[in-house]
Amino acid sequence: MTGPITFRRVREDDFPLLGTWLAHHHVARWWNHETSPEAVARDFGPTARGEEPSEDFLALRDGLPFGLVQRCRVADYPEELAPLAELVDVPDGAAQLDYFVGAPDDTGRGLGTAMIAAAVARVWRDLPDAPCVIVSVVAANRPSWRALERAGFHRIGAGDLEPDNPVDQPLHYVYRLDRP
Repeated sequence: MTGPITFRRVREDDFPLLGTWLAHHHVARWWNHETSPEAVARDFGPTARGEEPSEDFLALRDGLPFGLVQRCRVADYPEELAPLAELVDVPDGAAQLDYFVGAPDDTGRGLGTAMIAAAVARVWRDLPDAPCVIVSVVAANRPSWRALERAGFHRIGAGDLEPDNPVDQPLHYVYRLDRP
């Protein structure tokens, strides 16, 4: 894969691919997501149909999908905003990302960092009033927070948040990148 990273909205016909990716150990370890077709449809369907304020995108390189990026405004999910705002300042309009590189063969090659940087560029374009992007990461997920750092994010706080995987400690690092 050599071309620029592009994105397209996740569609229902992408659910089998998402299920496969979610089952890979490097994704399952941190996302702790059910991978049955019914579970993927249940959890990604509302966003694909535009029933949720968040957006799910497949990251593509040379037209081939290699990752997932979820984007929303932090304030769109008050149950997540409140505990995050106890740790760091969350400006009005702040965007939030979540992400993973799907196939094991695509990890460790810089694609995650490039995907994050491209997703942030899209935030700046699509959400012109977003002053920053904020991402919280389980402290134990070093590859994820290192990718954020390589993409220009700065750690602005640390503290306990509910982890996606119950085997994880609640300690999270919070990263922020301000609009240039």
